[in-house]
Amino acid sequence: MAEKKEALFSKKNRKLMTDPLDGANPISIQVLGICSALAITVQIEQAFVMSVSVLAVMIFGNVIVSAMRNLIPSRIRIIVQLVVVAALVILVNELLKAFLPDVSEKLSVFVGLIITNCIIMGRLEAFALGNKIWPSLLDGFGNAIGYAWILVAIAFFRELFGSGKIWGFQIIPESFYELGYMNNNMMILPPMALITVALIIWAQRSRNKDLIEEN
Repeated sequence: MAEKKEALFSKKNRKLMTDPLDGANPISIQVLGICSALAITVQIEQAFVMSVSVLAVMIFGNVIVSAMRNLIPSRIRIIVQLVVVAALVILVNELLKAFLPDVSEKLSVFVGLIITNCIIMGRLEAFALGNKIWPSLLDGFGNAIGYAWILVAIAFFRELFGSGKIWGFQIIPESFYELGYMNNNMMILPPMALITVALIIWAQRSRNKDLIEEN
């Protein structure tokens, strides 16, 4: 039993989960999935729901494609991957409409655009198609969490400084406003999302200078 546990969470498998959090982050290092980081990070609630949606699609997509990898003809592999992702996105979208209709309405078409998320398609093509189910699950989980923390971090700063709230709860005291404090309305505009992403990319790459040297 101990040997099995060690194999499941070997150093190599742990790196599949931890590397995307920092040195191989899909947004800040690989510069993928930027569109959603710009479009739905005005509030943490939207960023969180989008992150959970991507997490579900990426994990199940990786597992399904990995399980079918020996059955998928090479010439139609992209089509099969798109069908798998599309089916999962439709399911996630319907669940959001059923249980979180308000958030679903705010996210609008962006949930549907998960189908074309280059992070998901990239991991299916580059990893799940050539690896077993367990590593593929860990890879999907790691990259989804790496994507998620960037989105939530961007949304945190935009919502806090743009409206003085976090997840809809007032954080900046009313006394501050009475003293003359004003929300930075620019934070809720798309250009500030781009600037915030750029700052995170700069910070990440500064901490991983070896990546710059490799490129």
